[in-house]
Amino acid sequence: MTELPAGGAEVSPVRVDAVPAQQGPGPAGGGSVWDVDAVILLVEDDAGDALLVEEMLADGELDSALTWCRTLAEARAFLAGCRTPCCVLLDLHLPDAVGVDAVTTLVESAPDAAVVVLTGTAEADTGLAAVATGAQDYLVKGRLDPQVLGRSVRYALQRKQVERAAGALRANRLMAQENARLERGLLPVPLLRDGGFEAVARYEPGRAHGLLSGDFYDVVQTSDGTVHAVIGDVSGHGAAEAALGVCLRVAWRTAVLCGTDRLEQVRVLEEILVAERSDPHLFATLTSLSFPPGGDRVDVVRAGHPGLLLRSGTSVSWSEPDPGLALGVLPGTGRWTVSELALPADGRIVLFTDGLFEGRTGPRTRLGEDGLLALARRNGSLGARPFVDTLVAEASRAAAPYGGLADDVAVLHLGWARGGAW
Repeated sequence: MTELPAGGAEVSPVRVDAVPAQQGPGPAGGGSVWDVDAVILLVEDDAGDALLVEEMLADGELDSALTWCRTLAEARAFLAGCRTPCCVLLDLHLPDAVGVDAVTTLVESAPDAAVVVLTGTAEADTGLAAVATGAQDYLVKGRLDPQVLGRSVRYALQRKQVERAAGALRANRLMAQENARLERGLLPVPLLRDGGFEAVARYEPGRAHGLLSGDFYDVVQTSDGTVHAVIGDVSGHGAAEAALGVCLRVAWRTAVLCGTDRLEQVRVLEEILVAERSDPHLFATLTSLSFPPGGDRVDVVRAGHPGLLLRSGTSVSWSEPDPGLALGVLPGTGRWTVSELALPADGRIVLFTDGLFEGRTGPRTRLGEDGLLALARRNGSLGARPFVDTLVAEASRAAAPYGGLADDVAVLHLGWARGGAW
């Protein structure tokens, strides 16, 4: 038995078999698949009881590296530096802690440790209270035998593993719920007043993070019949960038519904980005469109964002309306303009973030804007939804041998459904 000195001690873990060996071989190297490398820590101020526990563990074939602490303070100091699963055999009558309070203190300071409480013969209720407080099991000292003690240690370690796994599962579920809320913020339902305008959207998270990030979009039709749309991309990947994307999208929609001038919208969004960003190097690109009733033109404002695709019949062309500085690069110095782009009777606009064409298609090559245009032209005869899905699928397929699309992809396909009449 190793008694813990004031400065702590190094302890070799015990191999604790949670099921009998005859129940089947474990992984390569032998042993049960339920084996656990664990330290057994006894917190007990009575030397006679400590020796008794050591002997019972030895008789139960758990006779290595038992560490003994006389006080709860010593135990907490030891556990703070222990990186191996640990089962604590905890007496409830210590010089510095008594009863269930000892369990509460231990669980708070070492939440990953399994705890088996050692009680007196008349303290069954205290043992139950200890389990309710966070211990995995309790044993009555006067009824101990090697088999019962060994089984309780194995049970406590396995129960703690199950509790940790369940906690991780709950955390994952909460994360999924938060991600779903975030998704509703980033990926809104277009606010269209009737069926005269068609808006098709697609979002794909990049392989590097698998969750939503800073790409955002929105489509809103105001009471005068004008359809407004935006697509944007906050630099970086993570929850902060995603939250900032949601913030910018909501601010844009609010500005549109309030009738804010188009260039003023961009200035306001930059002010919000600068105020809300967690990193002074974060910036955002965006393209904002307005489709007036009639269907013969679209007004475009660009802030550092890629160009767009113009569809007419089966033909597809690339368009580069007047560019402007990305938001947040040089706050307060940006100059943006409204470009008017003529639309044919069946003209449709396709907007996207750069993740669609920046995937690697070779050791030193990317799809690029030219590659994306060629891909779009090959599929020019497709309807809106198949066209968008095919662009994403073929860009992903081209990048698959080189790790797939690393960045998020957002695509908006926009156009009047009835030749522009509203």
